[in-house]
Amino acid sequence: QVQLVESGGGLVQAGGSLRLSCAASGRTFYTMGWFRQAPGKEREFVGAVSWAGGYIYYADSVKGRFTISRDNAKNTRYLQMNSLKPEDTAVYYCALARLIGTKTSDYDYWGQGTQVTVSS
Repeated sequence: QVQLVESGGGLVQAGGSLRLSCAASGRTFYTMGWFRQAPGKEREFVGAVSWAGGYIYYADSVKGRFTISRDNAKNTRYLQMNSLKPEDTAVYYCALARLIGTKTSDYDYWGQGTQVTVSS
């Protein structure tokens, strides 16, 4: 069965950095996306990468600060977050999709999420 496990969340001060990991198992999908959801807000798109690494797309809110990378040997994708802001505080999820997309409905499988808290 398909399983996604996020890790790397935690508490960091504004301006700091954090790296999230998403390990996937079960089968291959076209894209792996990162989403986040803050309290009282809808889940929003952060970025996505094709499993082979040929496509990477970021939301404007994180572009230039966040970077998606991969380790194919470990079947793992990473979200490197730099210059973190308090508004980045959210539960971060990784997800898998058959096709490239930026909407939650585009994705078929979701991890449990990892909390990222950025203090002022």
